[in-house]
Amino acid sequence: MLISEPEAWALFLDIDGTLIDIAPSPDAIIVPADLPRRLQEVSDHLGGALALVTGRSLPYADKLFEPFSFPVAGLHGAERRMSDGTVGRVVATAAFEEVKDALTAAAGQWPGVLIEDKGAAVAAHYRQAPEWQGEVEKAMEFYLLQAGPDFTLQRGKMVFEIRPARASKGSAVQDYLEEAPFKGRRPIAIGDDVTDEAMFRTVNMLGGHSIRIAAEPGDTEAAEIFPSPEHLRQALARIAGGGEGPAASSQKGIIA
Repeated sequence: MLISEPEAWALFLDIDGTLIDIAPSPDAIIVPADLPRRLQEVSDHLGGALALVTGRSLPYADKLFEPFSFPVAGLHGAERRMSDGTVGRVVATAAFEEVKDALTAAAGQWPGVLIEDKGAAVAAHYRQAPEWQGEVEKAMEFYLLQAGPDFTLQRGKMVFEIRPARASKGSAVQDYLEEAPFKGRRPIAIGDDVTDEAMFRTVNMLGGHSIRIAAEPGDTEAAEIFPSPEHLRQALARIAGGGEGPAASSQKGIIA
């Protein structure tokens, strides 16, 4: 697929839990030293048809993979940099800024819960304090009402997030596929979380291929399972190297 027919495919990658191992907090993640350059090599192999589709903000994604800059759909598609470098984004309103301030103040009641201000979205991470899950969920449902109908509550791995309702990873993929160099290609989407299911549904509908990073298959619309981010990184290394090096059997389909 990606080695033998690079001109036929477009690759869409989540970041946390997919390219990079999950960490206790957003600031604690470790980017393997060779990963940014490896992504650039894969992008070059695909003629630039590689995009990152993430719940993180665009500046956050850029910092992870500097000095390289990729097309990025951040905040689940609420902000998106196209291949030509232009950026479109939803801007946080004054009312939403007040919601974020109120949530940050309320989080003082939940030791260990981290509030991440993403601009047009806000997330509450409870990985370090799972005992607060119920309280945090109730609070996020309350603040969602304050944010108004243009926002939705996204549930993920040990996180609740209020984000723009009209954005989704699936629609971000569709938007990329209408532009060069993605246009006319079949999409491959790789992710690890419930937030990535929208990508999986989209690429499946379009005749592409979907892969979930998970220790167990579980409930997913993905067509294939990779057991860990390390397996994905090995597959990307083989794509970048033109197929050189050993490969696990679960990787053969995507890289052949």
